[in-house]
Amino acid sequence: MADGWARDLSPGGEQAGPEWPFAFLATYNSRLSAHGQLQHLPLERALREYGAAKNHAALLSLLQPIQQAAERVPWIKDLVDSGEVYQPLAWTPRDAYRFLQSIPDLEASGLIVRVPDWWKATKPPRPVVNVKIGGNTATKLGVGALLDFSVNVTLNGEALSEREMQSILASSGGLVSLKGQWVELDSGKLAVAVQHWKKVEREARDGGISFFEGMRLLSGTNLSGDAAATVPEDVKEWVGISAGEQLGSMLGELRSSQEAGETPPPKLQATLRPYQQAGVHWLRFVTRLGLGACLADDMGLGKTIQVIGLLLHLQAERARKAGDAKEDTPSLLVVPASLIANWKVELARFAPSLSISILHPSEAGGDLKDPKGISEQDLVITTYTMLCRLDWLRQLEWKLVVLDEAQAIKNSGIRQARAAKELRAEGRIALTGTPIENRLSDLWSLFDFLNPGLLGSAKSFASFVKQREGVKQNAYGPLRTLVRPYILRRLKTDRRVIADLPEKTEVSAYCGLTKVQAALYENAVRELAGKIERADGIQRRGLVLTYLMRLKQICNHPSQQTADGGYAPEHSGKFQRLAEICRELAERQEKALIFTQFREITVPLANFLGDVFGRPGLVLHGQTPVGKRQKLVEEFQREEGPPFFVLSLKAGGSGLNLTAASHVVHFDRWWNPAVENQATDRAFRIGQKRNVMVHKFVCRGTVEEKIDEIISQKTGLSVELLDDCGGEALLTEMDNEQLLHLVALDIHKAMEA
Repeated sequence: MADGWARDLSPGGEQAGPEWPFAFLATYNSRLSAHGQLQHLPLERALREYGAAKNHAALLSLLQPIQQAAERVPWIKDLVDSGEVYQPLAWTPRDAYRFLQSIPDLEASGLIVRVPDWWKATKPPRPVVNVKIGGNTATKLGVGALLDFSVNVTLNGEALSEREMQSILASSGGLVSLKGQWVELDSGKLAVAVQHWKKVEREARDGGISFFEGMRLLSGTNLSGDAAATVPEDVKEWVGISAGEQLGSMLGELRSSQEAGETPPPKLQATLRPYQQAGVHWLRFVTRLGLGACLADDMGLGKTIQVIGLLLHLQAERARKAGDAKEDTPSLLVVPASLIANWKVELARFAPSLSISILHPSEAGGDLKDPKGISEQDLVITTYTMLCRLDWLRQLEWKLVVLDEAQAIKNSGIRQARAAKELRAEGRIALTGTPIENRLSDLWSLFDFLNPGLLGSAKSFASFVKQREGVKQNAYGPLRTLVRPYILRRLKTDRRVIADLPEKTEVSAYCGLTKVQAALYENAVRELAGKIERADGIQRRGLVLTYLMRLKQICNHPSQQTADGGYAPEHSGKFQRLAEICRELAERQEKALIFTQFREITVPLANFLGDVFGRPGLVLHGQTPVGKRQKLVEEFQREEGPPFFVLSLKAGGSGLNLTAASHVVHFDRWWNPAVENQATDRAFRIGQKRNVMVHKFVCRGTVEEKIDEIISQKTGLSVELLDDCGGEALLTEMDNEQLLHLVALDIHKAMEA
């Protein structure tokens, strides 16, 4: 067994020069002392002792681990072959460092290694290139700030002198004596790091580096063109990048602002919950810096009232600065058309003092192309569609621009996303419960609106994501660190946030296929198998999506796919399962929401459920007039209102308060948990007094069941960053064999359920 270390010992035990400051001795445990401690003797004595006693078994047992170590470590083999392993040895620092690096192999061979406490505790300290960003920035910190940049070499936080630095760079590395202690050093890598960052420091003296690049450096999210992008990975471990005093103070305040409260918003006709008050405070702090903020609270936690609280603060500040032309600037709120009525009701209820103007044909009485009088309003509300049509909206300077249901801009190439990003404002806010729906490009597009440039260009960000895909542990940790200051996310399931919300229970409601469904399903799979062999590229992708939709329609009801208009309940396993659930709800006089992604089946479902409940319900889909939607919500919320509400997922999956329901049925699956959860939160939100039961319909033995399994086992992007994500588009990337296995019908399971 490798035993103790001693400094300044020669092989003969006398003081040695500085070239040989370490000693090595291989020992074995011979016996216990009178005090019960193991006694270690030189390994050479074991040869004499066991050899004289002809105790070959003991000798073999003792030497076998050494032989195994020699097979693992070449320099140990040299010691064994030369016989030096049986002698006390004086070692140079490089010899000692080689030994310390081999400890895992030695211990794996069965040897016990005794090392100095300074290595055993934390390994020896390293001198590092200490890069500080934003230590004494002259300008106000914020999106437009240029951050100062300084570089030195430190040991345990203490700067090294120029002489000390040159001395260690000239050394051979390994273990080096510095400031009275042994330190670990790779002089080559340290020299590369010093040279690179000193060059960056010289280039930054003319002004500094941008705020966003500084944030990327601190997080480790290194995009092409950044100062750290060209540094080899194995050199980065010799560099420490940290925020200077001024920037560090701001970042600390940014983090603490997510917890702290402040004076309640003036004139707010409600009492905010503590987490809502913290949200208002955070929004004020971030937007004052000129930075964009994403309020990503769970649906139902009150994102709307937090924004209203912020608007009331801005109204009060505007009144204090009356006469300042800059303060005459109103804020702009962009919403889906279906949410105009919801915002009107909330604003009138909680902030009647705010003056508003709504730019939409369903609301505006005047000329939508005339911006006169806009500056007199506190808030202007418009829709994503009108944002594209009214060019003058993008020419004005707004106090704030707020995007509700901001996942509407997740696709950076669509017109409404481009229009939103052209808006000019002092501050930007995105409201969404699903910052990531399908892939990380969603996040890039969102931040391209909030903080343009923080995540670089689309090309450089895509390159960064591709590089991180090969990282096994904490692949997206740097990206999470980078975006975290600008995202505030609280979950309803966190009792520290909200303790008085009832429970939510999710169950899979397994359904079988009828014979008619099974026959149609198998025929569709055969058709897909024949066509997919002859398709490629975008044609193949379109073909896959078409047949996935067809299979989902068949699972719902044969008539949805054949378009015969029949919708006989006995032809669909899902209709029969839905009837079983809703008959029980009717007896208990409980209400239900039924979500489907297909508009064409909403009315057939409502007709069927009208017979089950014994009275009609409500229907809402994309063609429901905007002005009628709030009336439908109010009707359903009445205690004696309709017992069920059938909604298309896109039209009714966000913004609506439907807490009269205690059951939510996902009749067909969107295959994106984030979108499904958002729809569920129409019922599971503040104001809900009952426990909520969520039924997720799944046809056994079909593509629905296999996708359900994939979703339940999924640990991808959003688990590391925000939430779960998913998407049908990912299925189009499967090869033919994988895809056909996914959609194949297991007839036994399908007919058993």
